[in-house]
Amino acid sequence: MTKIGLEIHCQLTKLESKLFCSCKADYREFEPNTNICPVCMGIPGSLPLLNKSAVEKATLIAMALDCNTPDKIAFFRKNYFYPDLPKNFQITQLNVYGNTSIGWSGKIKVEDKEIRIRRIQLEEDPGRIIYEGATEKTKLTLVDYNRAGTPLVEIVTEPDFETPHQVREFLNILSDLIENLNVSDPGLEGAMRADANVSIEGGSKVEIKNIGSFHDLEKAVHFEITRQESLAERKIEIIQETRHWDDGRKITVSSRTKEEEAEYRYHLEADIPWIRISDNIKNELQTRMPESISSKKERYISKYDITPQVADILASDRYFSELFEKANNEVNAKHIANMITTDIMGLLDTREKRELSKLNAKHLSDLVEYITSNKITRASAKLALDEIIKNGQPLSQVIVDLDLGNVSDESALFEIIIQVLNEETKAVENAKQNPEIINFLVGKVMQKTHGKADPELTLTLLKQNLGIV
Repeated sequence: MTKIGLEIHCQLTKLESKLFCSCKADYREFEPNTNICPVCMGIPGSLPLLNKSAVEKATLIAMALDCNTPDKIAFFRKNYFYPDLPKNFQITQLNVYGNTSIGWSGKIKVEDKEIRIRRIQLEEDPGRIIYEGATEKTKLTLVDYNRAGTPLVEIVTEPDFETPHQVREFLNILSDLIENLNVSDPGLEGAMRADANVSIEGGSKVEIKNIGSFHDLEKAVHFEITRQESLAERKIEIIQETRHWDDGRKITVSSRTKEEEAEYRYHLEADIPWIRISDNIKNELQTRMPESISSKKERYISKYDITPQVADILASDRYFSELFEKANNEVNAKHIANMITTDIMGLLDTREKRELSKLNAKHLSDLVEYITSNKITRASAKLALDEIIKNGQPLSQVIVDLDLGNVSDESALFEIIIQVLNEETKAVENAKQNPEIINFLVGKVMQKTHGKADPELTLTLLKQNLGIV
C-alpha cells in the first residue's frame, strides 16, 4: 500500500513585515540583499520581536482547517547549517511540551477521502539560493537573504494520500482556501511550496524536495512510487533519504540521508516568551473568518439558481467571487456568473492581467443589462469587454467609440437579410425543408453586421421571408 504525506509551506504574503523584524514581508520588489536588518540576519545582540498579525493569520488558517488551537504557543530553535540560513538556526515550533504549535488534528476532504492535518506551525522562511552560469564548471552559487525571516506557515499532513492525483487535488483545494482567507496570495512565486514523503508497503519513507509547482509535485510523486516499486520487485532495499526533483530529467535524485528530529538539536527560543492566545482572541478571530468556499457554493446554487459547476468555479476564486458579489443585484446574478466564468476568466487568467485590468463591478452589471435588453449582442459585448479591461471607460462610451450598438432598425435589417437570401440561394432552398438551417442564415446576417444585428428580430424577419412558421 502506498502512503504519501505532504509538508506545505505557505508564506503569509498579506502581512506588512517579517515574522520577527520590521523588514518588508514582500521581498520580491527588492534588489538582492537589500531587504535585511540585524534581526533577520542573526547579528549577535539583535533580538526578535514576534509579529502579532502573523499569529492571528496563522490561527485563522488552523481554524479554517478544523484544527484544535492551543491556549499558548512556544517557539524553538531548529539548528542546522545551510548557506541560506544566516543565523545557522531557524525559529520554528515543535510539539514537545504538549501541543504548543498553532494548530493540530485538522482535516480536509478530498474526493470523499478525509486527509488529516497532523499539525500547523508558524516559522520563518530562510533566504534563497540562486544558481547562475551556463555550465556546471562555470556555475555560481549566490545567496539572497531578502526572504530570510518571511512569515511562513508549515502544514504537515498525515500519510493519508494514496495516489498522486489526490495530492494535486488537495493542494488545489488548500490553495483556494488560503486565498479565500485573504492571508496569502498562493499565485506569487515561491508563496506556496510543498515537499512530499512517499513510502510503499515494507519500504522506508523518502522525502522529495525542490519541487517548483503542484503539477511537478504530482509528477515527482508518481515517479518516486514507480522507482520504489521497481526497487522492491528486485529485492533492493529502499533507504530513508531526501531526494530532489530534477525538473530537466523529470526524475528524483538522491540528495542526502534524511535527518531525524534529534539531529536538529531543538531547544526553546529563549528570546521569545510563550504567547497566550485567549478564548476572547479566538472568538474575535472567528468573527473575522470569511465565508467558506463550500458555503458560498451552496448559497450561489440555492439563492441564485446557478448551476453547481459554475458555482464551484466561481466560489473557489476569491477575485471573481468578490467581483460577482459586487456586480449582481440578485435578478441578474445568473447572467453575471455565466459572463464571469465563460468570458472574463479567460481574459484575466493570470495575476498580472488582473492587476492591470480596469474592469469593475459597474462595467459588468451594465454589460449584462445591455445584453438582456437587446441594446447590444453577445458578440458586441465581448468586444466591449476587451476594450473596458484595457481602458476602464464606461460601457456607453465604448459602444459609441467602437460602433457596437445593435442593428435593430427593421428596415435596415431587412435590406441586409435580402442580401443574404440572394447570396445563399442553396441554403434558402434547404431551409424550407430543414428549418434548422435558418441558424446558418442568422450567422451570415451577423457576419455582415459584425455581430450587431438583433438576433431575435433577425430570426423573426428570416422566418417571415422564408414562409416558415
